[in-house]
Amino acid sequence: MKALVKEKLGYGHLNLRDVEEPVVHEDQVKIEIKYAGICGSDLHTFEGHYQVNVPVILGHEVAGEIVEVGKNVDQLNVGDRVTTETTFYICGECKYCKQGDYNLCNYRKGIGTQKDGGFAKYVIARAESVHTLPDQVKSRSASLTEPLACSYHAVQKASIQKGDVVVVLGPGPIGLLTAQVAMSYGAKVIITGLTQDKKRLDKANELGIDAIVNIEESDVKQVVNDMTNGYGADIIFECSGAVAAANLGLDLVMKKGQYVQVGIFPNPSVEIDFKKIIQKEIQLSGSRSQKPSDWDPSLQMINSNQVNINDLITHQYDISEWDEAYNMLKNGEAIKVVLSPIS
Repeated sequence: MKALVKEKLGYGHLNLRDVEEPVVHEDQVKIEIKYAGICGSDLHTFEGHYQVNVPVILGHEVAGEIVEVGKNVDQLNVGDRVTTETTFYICGECKYCKQGDYNLCNYRKGIGTQKDGGFAKYVIARAESVHTLPDQVKSRSASLTEPLACSYHAVQKASIQKGDVVVVLGPGPIGLLTAQVAMSYGAKVIITGLTQDKKRLDKANELGIDAIVNIEESDVKQVVNDMTNGYGADIIFECSGAVAAANLGLDLVMKKGQYVQVGIFPNPSVEIDFKKIIQKEIQLSGSRSQKPSDWDPSLQMINSNQVNINDLITHQYDISEWDEAYNMLKNGEAIKVVLSPIS
């Protein structure tokens, strides 16, 4: 089968190759891929900033149809329309695994990073990680269940009350999804971006997000103060991974407010204004990826139209068109891109 394989670390080295079809083991299923979303981490991997076990087929945002099941699998059937968590292996013994926090297991292996992923015709998934799709959820939308689960996971790190003012910093796919999830809890949401984010900010407006602020053109602090009687935002979700945005968030959040770091910084060591965290008694949390309990609620949010995923998909290519898809994402023309397999 044809697959997009990251063959070596460093910039590039992502090539379309003929590889053997994967073999199903007893506790696994084989999924024929219909769509696979391109994640920001796939871009970072292509550019050499993110370490994976090479050679490996990239792609972890997937949806498709089961074509084969292992002999120990009795809850899933050939023909089921499904998506899968990224988790391929966990130790099952550590305190995090026992709590269902698979994203924190030191021995976890994920598809598209340590194990072959979905930029191919078929992917092998751990049966326990697979979720069947509600009838109303189309495969194209379902391929974005994973980023939605990440956003849902981030929102669980805060305690949102109806009427809270929430600021989402960064209008990328995760920011746009996080904003929608926060709105589903009854929050009033402000999303911010830069002039270069115009397409994404326009999309935020189309999605009905309460306030859209280009911080290069408007004073976001004044917008927040106007909506909060000068107190500041109840909750900040930093989704851009920009140090300047993180410090802006600490400035915008109210005393005793909540701050959740979702975006990944380019470098692990960053200058953060901890004085504000101390003096304002800010509750600070990190949010890493997603875990099993985030998936069914995410699928139900798609099914009930609480979150609009399909409108975030602006471009579709097949896996032979990686270069064009990459360029569309890097130049800001695309918001979210999905790939389809080729024979």
